[in-house]
Amino acid sequence: MKILKPKFWDINKISFFSIILLPFSLIYQLLIIIKIYLTKEINFSIPIICVGNIYIGGTGKTPLSIKIFQLLKELKMEPIVIKKDHKNQKDEILLLKKYCNVLVSRNRSDGILEAQKKGFNVVILDDGYQDFKLKKKINFICFNLKQKIGNGFTIPAGPLRQNLNSLKNAEMIFLNGKKDSYFEKQLKKYNSKLNYMYFEYTSKNLNKYQNDKLVVFAGIGNPKNFFDFLKENKLNIVKEISYPDHYCYTEKNLLYLNETAKSCGAKLITTEKDYLRILPRYQSNIEFVSIEAELEDNNFLKKYLQETIQ
Repeated sequence: MKILKPKFWDINKISFFSIILLPFSLIYQLLIIIKIYLTKEINFSIPIICVGNIYIGGTGKTPLSIKIFQLLKELKMEPIVIKKDHKNQKDEILLLKKYCNVLVSRNRSDGILEAQKKGFNVVILDDGYQDFKLKKKINFICFNLKQKIGNGFTIPAGPLRQNLNSLKNAEMIFLNGKKDSYFEKQLKKYNSKLNYMYFEYTSKNLNKYQNDKLVVFAGIGNPKNFFDFLKENKLNIVKEISYPDHYCYTEKNLLYLNETAKSCGAKLITTEKDYLRILPRYQSNIEFVSIEAELEDNNFLKKYLQETIQ
């Protein structure tokens, strides 16, 4: 059974629960160190761009992967996004396939070899920073500035998949939000060579909801970020309903959502990723917001990609 992300993960101080779980986090970190030590890295002739994170979920990896795919196409390259076949991430795969060439593989290294055979000349890994056997050309790491590093602990005491020392392997940090020089300096302690790129979410279909009352729901890494995005765009949100990340909506859930919207005299709206997980017979009563990553400087990133890959 999936559960919502613990609230204490994002409290910027040590909590009772994080102290209790800290020994398990230390064991988790030790297992990662052992895994890295025992893993033999594989080199590929095709350049690999990894779009990853160390904060678990909700950092903008998928919209950013789509944006990078589009920029590489503008550079006349033939990119492909490789996604590991996780049964609970079918929504991300479906979303990527709407906008990119996508190859799904049970093993990323097999997927990379298949991509080469098919004639693609650059690979984008949506996730995979923790796949230590792959030698990447570029490592991009995403953070959402509303959560940043949460309480700073690794799983299960906190939301980090690795500690911040792992940033030594990254080339660029993508920060979802407004300029934050203090956070940049924090991360520079772990890698003085880091570059930074800011991005924000944007949507082309928000105007149609300006005069509507809305019941919004989401089962993503950080549902509140989606709700806040709608409110920042002056939409009238009458109720917010959160579900766990990659939640599989049941008929009972969907009946409840429809009844809630009806009782509020409101439209029912969600993310595009959530919409792809909804039973088709219920989709006609639900609308979704298409979200894109808007970079602060497309040209800088295009130049960086071109120079680094070539």
